[in-house]
Amino acid sequence: DLRPGAIIRDLKLRRPIFRQTAAYGHFGRDDLDLPWERTDRAAALREAAMAVVES
Repeated sequence: DLRPGAIIRDLKLRRPIFRQTAAYGHFGRDDLDLPWERTDRAAALREAAMAVVES
């Protein structure tokens, strides 16, 4: 579900976790578990994109 509300819900963007990234950012850091850095849904996204391209 790629609707804006679903993305906000799935990535838990309303949680106050951004303080962790305020200093030094988030790129290349393994000590943070940031939902937008996860790739567990990449295969499903690729399949959905390919279905649109092929139709």
